[in-house]
Amino acid sequence: MKFVKFIRLLFRIICRTDWDWVCKECYRKNTGPNWCNACNAKRFQQNFKKWRSGNDDIDKFIQHTQLSATHYYNITSHHIIITDYPIFIIRLYGITQDPETKNYMMVLQYAEDGSLRNYLDTNYQQSNWKTKLRNLWNIAFGLEEIHDKELIHRDLHIGNILHTNFTCITDMGLCKPADYNTLENTTKRVYGVLPYIAPEVLRGQNYTKASDVYSLGIIMYEVISGLPPYHDVSHDENLALKICQGLRPRFNIKVPQLIVHLIKKCLDANPLSRPTAKEIRNSLWQWYDDFKNQEELQKQIKEADEINNSLSTGKLPLTSLSYETHSENIYTSRLLNFKNLPEPKNSDDYYEQYDNIISLKYPESLQIDISQLKINVNAEERND
Repeated sequence: MKFVKFIRLLFRIICRTDWDWVCKECYRKNTGPNWCNACNAKRFQQNFKKWRSGNDDIDKFIQHTQLSATHYYNITSHHIIITDYPIFIIRLYGITQDPETKNYMMVLQYAEDGSLRNYLDTNYQQSNWKTKLRNLWNIAFGLEEIHDKELIHRDLHIGNILHTNFTCITDMGLCKPADYNTLENTTKRVYGVLPYIAPEVLRGQNYTKASDVYSLGIIMYEVISGLPPYHDVSHDENLALKICQGLRPRFNIKVPQLIVHLIKKCLDANPLSRPTAKEIRNSLWQWYDDFKNQEELQKQIKEADEINNSLSTGKLPLTSLSYETHSENIYTSRLLNFKNLPEPKNSDDYYEQYDNIISLKYPESLQIDISQLKINVNAEERND
């Protein structure tokens, strides 16, 4: 056996193989500079019983990382865990633990503007149509990348969208109950922010890429209107019932028909009728990239701006983010349990036309009394 090892070593020296690439224990080729996966994996495995993080899932993650490491920097402390995400998905640098509470926390890329909801509250009135399209394109691009990896976000809402130089998605599938695997087998239970959850999911069906697209449609409405969805009603079982019956948020401003059309397709009650994230991204990019030459879109924007200006007053423009929120609004993720919700359907009133300007014919809960708008800003209650 020693002779065989000697011959292997001699062969590598004769072939001028760099010593760093030869394991000093097994004399096989290293998987990385001074790193042999097989030998180091054995050492890691021998120490598994000597340490615990206090969380089985984290233990399994660390053990898997150690056993599969092909380079030393795969297991170096504080090394970036996930950095190969596209630019429109927030970077995850690692995990840490609060020494007092023992709670685990994710270390994420810093977003100067905070959540997209915070950004809208302070910058909405300065945002033009092209800026809105750019922000939506960023989000759609990020969601497309997630879906391309055969992943489903499952908790997409504006609190999980952060704004820096770009608009980025965060908390990809991580924002769910710790005992999620147990709850998976529980019927008609769902976790998330009610206004953003697709109607079929509210009824207990599985999350799908199409349910993510529905959530994106609600976010598109919010970016365009500036208003949180269903901000003036209680987020309870009655709202879930109405959503299944076809209720969708209404715009408080005149919106170009092309944009409204795309949003309504995302919010279709039939998941199979919704566009894919790629199709949404392509449409938004076409409008944004060639903004000035989009004749039909420019025509609709001009018409919308004229109507919005005519409906505004000197003291309080229609595009103001002043609005009254219901005391039972909940814009944070939570476990929901609704029973006997009806089969989702589209509202005839909502889909009878692709125009969508504020009107007296709309349900009372969806109308906005311009003379009675008030500011009620509480970021902790309205944002995740």
